[in-house]
Amino acid sequence: MSTRQNTEPSTPIASRDELVAWFEAGGTPKADWRIGTEHEKFVFRQDTFEPVAYGGDNGIAALMRGFMECCGWEPIFEGENIIALKRALGEPGANVSLEPGGQFELSGAPLISVHETAAETEQHLRQCHRAGGPLGLSFMATGFAPLWSRSDMATMPKPRYAVMTRYMPTVGTMGLDMMYRTTTIQTNLDFADEADMTEKLRIALALQPVATALFASSPFTDGRPNGFKSMRSEVWRNTDAQRTGMLPFAFEDGMGYDRLVDYALDVPMYFVYRDGNYIDTAGASFRDFMAGKLKGFEGQRPNFDDWSDHMTTQFPEVRVKRYMEMRGADGGRAEMINALPALWAGLLYDQSARAAAWDLVKGWSAEERQALRDEVPRLALQTPFRGESVQDLAKRVLEISAQGLKARGMTDAAGEDERVYLSPLEEIAESGMTNADRYLEKYHGAWRGRVEPLFAEAAL
Repeated sequence: MSTRQNTEPSTPIASRDELVAWFEAGGTPKADWRIGTEHEKFVFRQDTFEPVAYGGDNGIAALMRGFMECCGWEPIFEGENIIALKRALGEPGANVSLEPGGQFELSGAPLISVHETAAETEQHLRQCHRAGGPLGLSFMATGFAPLWSRSDMATMPKPRYAVMTRYMPTVGTMGLDMMYRTTTIQTNLDFADEADMTEKLRIALALQPVATALFASSPFTDGRPNGFKSMRSEVWRNTDAQRTGMLPFAFEDGMGYDRLVDYALDVPMYFVYRDGNYIDTAGASFRDFMAGKLKGFEGQRPNFDDWSDHMTTQFPEVRVKRYMEMRGADGGRAEMINALPALWAGLLYDQSARAAAWDLVKGWSAEERQALRDEVPRLALQTPFRGESVQDLAKRVLEISAQGLKARGMTDAAGEDERVYLSPLEEIAESGMTNADRYLEKYHGAWRGRVEPLFAEAAL
């Protein structure tokens, strides 16, 4: 989740038209399209498998100080607490931040190829071990905490999370589980203009359940099977219906920036950030804020920082800001971190591949898309769809993505193009066995009904 820094106020928003222009300004020429990759991981104590608190000699804050000492990262503070890290001036624009339960997240730099993503991921994981190893800390990635209860999870000292923690139980049954017990991999992609954004959004929304199935890795809760392949995805279905989901309006005639503004204005607020403080406005209307009628801020109009903050509090399966975020995947190991940007870049960054992807999904109804979203968390690749299964669908999606990556023609020093990063997904689709299925098989076999071996199996 994004980290706010206390800077000079931005320009006030004069009209709704300026919000439409805000989206429009995100358009990027194809030659400048980049790939951003974000990935979260659970931090745990090597000796006890326990989650890690913020403070103490070997807590999350100590881990972040370790990053500063070993690897040249610079701190971002809220009050006296380090709550994020940034690269030194002139270095690639990645940052490290904390999710509510101490999940450790790298928000990667905008990069040209998946080869660069793989190098960035490898460097980050090396740094995790350089900083965490001396503290007795290790890292693992599944979509949902397999052993820890919600009460086991630490609380990070970020005031925006306090606002969310108070608000979540009023709008859904699993919002706190989302905050404190999930991890994800996310890929961020550019769009050229309104038409390009709309086409990419429609394809990405329709196929997001396929990504969820391929990346499913969260079949355990509180040390036992939970009946789902992606518990993380199921949690999101029960978090907050007003800010999550499949955005059916995106497939309606007239879809564009204007409709995105309407959607964003209808999502309830969480907070307003002023003078270094998060002021709780949870449930209030941004439309009222635009009209100068927000309670506690009567007569005041929002600025563009307020709008940017508000955009970070929307959590659909695909989120559009000034770029597009693919949000459907469970957390996973390094090969899965690299596979996600490969999948989506192949589908959306080559015109022929994108046309093939659109041909695949354009006939699906809103009811079919929603049914996929609803069933995939439980059944993953075995989800029935149009007389076949999501496994069959995933194979076709991966073929299209591979064609797109081949057409991109971006090779590494060994002459391999980006298709190499699809290998783990192709193996999953061919076998029908997700990581969740493999974990369950071992739980009922070699692990003898214990989930502790998963901490090594899913280690980063």
